[in-house]
Amino acid sequence: MATVANESPWMNDELRMFRATVRQFIQKEFVPHQARWREQQRPDAEAWTKAGGTGMLLPDLPEAYGGGGGTFAHAAVVLEELAHAGVHFGSGIQSIVAHYILAYGSEEQKCRWLPLMARGDLVAAIAMSEPGAGSDLRSIQTAARRDGDHYVINGSKTFITNGALAGIVCLALKTDPRASGVKGISLIMVETKGLRGYRVGGSLDKIGMHGQDTCELFFDDARVPAANLLGDAEGKGFYQMMERLPYERLGVAVVAVATAEQAVAITTEYVKQRTAFGKPLIELQNTRFKLAECKTAAHVGRVFVDHCIERFITGQLDDTTAAMAKYWLTDCQCRIVDECVQLHGGYGYMTEYPIARMWADSRVQRIYAGANEIMKELIACSL
Repeated sequence: MATVANESPWMNDELRMFRATVRQFIQKEFVPHQARWREQQRPDAEAWTKAGGTGMLLPDLPEAYGGGGGTFAHAAVVLEELAHAGVHFGSGIQSIVAHYILAYGSEEQKCRWLPLMARGDLVAAIAMSEPGAGSDLRSIQTAARRDGDHYVINGSKTFITNGALAGIVCLALKTDPRASGVKGISLIMVETKGLRGYRVGGSLDKIGMHGQDTCELFFDDARVPAANLLGDAEGKGFYQMMERLPYERLGVAVVAVATAEQAVAITTEYVKQRTAFGKPLIELQNTRFKLAECKTAAHVGRVFVDHCIERFITGQLDDTTAAMAKYWLTDCQCRIVDECVQLHGGYGYMTEYPIARMWADSRVQRIYAGANEIMKELIACSL
C-alpha cells in the first residue's frame, strides 16, 4: 500500500496509536480476503466481530453504550484507512445507524442495541431508498399500519448496504399515508432475526464496490413492536434524517479525499517504475504536470475536509457546508482517479490493478447520501 504523507491538524498521539491499530488490523484481517469478498459480494460474517474486537466499529460513541468514547476524528481514521487499503466494509453505515439510535432512541433502545453493534454481534443497515424513490425521500411508499402494540409493515427498499447480514434495520417509512409531504414519515428499528414477512433479495450486481453487500429488502405484513419507533412520536422521521445526514455526508467526503490521495500515491509509484520511449513515465512532462494537478487538487480537498471535521467535532458544521463537502470532494475524487487511470495506460483498465477498482468504486460517491445535484440545490437555498 502506498503511503499518504499528509497528516491532518486534528491528529494527536492517541489518534496516531488508534490509526496504527486499525491499519494493522485491516492489513491482516481484511486485505488478504478481498478477492474472495468480491467474488461472494459481501464480507465474511465473522469480519464484523473481529472488527468489533479492535474498537473500530463505533469509535465515536460513548463508552457507556459500548463505543470508544472518541470523536468524529476516530470515525474519520477508520474511513481513511479502509479507503487507503481499497477495502469496502460497512462500518460507516454501522456508525450512521448507531448515531440515529444515540440521538433519538430511548435509553432502553440504546442499551439494547448499541453495545451489540459496537462488538459486531449486531450488523446494522439503514433503509431509505426505494425502487421509485432515491434522493426524493418524500416519495417513499413503504408504510406501517398500527395494529395494537405492533406496526404492520409493507413495502420494499433497494440499494441497502449491509442488507444481507443486517440484524437491525433503521427503516424510513410512512406511518400516516394521509399526511401531506414529509409529515407522515417515521423511522422504525426493525430487528430482522426470525421476523416473518421480512425477506432479503439477492446481492445487486454493481459496477463497483463488489466486496460490500448491497441488496433489496422486502416487507410483507411484517409485524414490528411499536416500541421500536425511533423518537417520542410518529411523523418525525424526515426531520431526524435531515439532522443526521450531515454526519453521513461528511463521512463520504472523508472517503473521497482519502481515495484521491491514495490514487495519487499509487500512480506516482507506478509511473516511476513503468517505462515508455526508453525512460520512466515520470520523466515525461505531461505525466509530471498531470500528477502535479492531481496532487494539488487532493491537497486542497484535504484542507477543506479537515476544516469540516474540526467544525463537526465542535458542533459548528452547518448543513450547507456538509453538502458542499459531499458534492465538491466526490466530484474531485472522480476527476483525480480518472486522470490516474489514464496515466496507467491499458493496465489502468485491468481490474487486477488497484487503480481500476478504485475508478469503478468511486463513481457511486456522487450518487449516494444524496445525489450531488441535490447537494447543489441545498447549497443554492443558502444563497
